Amino acid sequence: MKDEPPVPECAHWIGSESRYCRSVDSIRNYLPGLCCPLHTPAALAGRPEPQPGPGWPAGTGTRPSLLAESHVHDARAIASGKRRATPADYRAAQAAVDHRSDLNL
Repeated sequence: MKDEPPVPECAHWIGSESRYCRSVDSIRNYLPGLCCPLHTPAALAGRPEPQPGPGWPAGTGTRPSLLAESHVHDARAIASGKRRATPADYRAAQAAVDHRSDLNL
């Protein structure tokens, strides 16, 4: 005989009654766990449930973050030795940056 999978139930603790809600109607998964409509984070905060909409604008998660932008390698930083690079990249950056203009020759 196979064991049936457990039925999802509301995992909200009702402190005044010292028990879990355990409702099985309209259960949804939230960060705190499985919740019935009475115990969703919005319901517990006294706010209406967010209405379904179009979602995030197109391309929202595709832009580079500030952290990614801080790691942009430019030729001057590589040529000066302040940015780590392979020897080939270092030589290419040295060739691209004219150091003689810094010496006023």
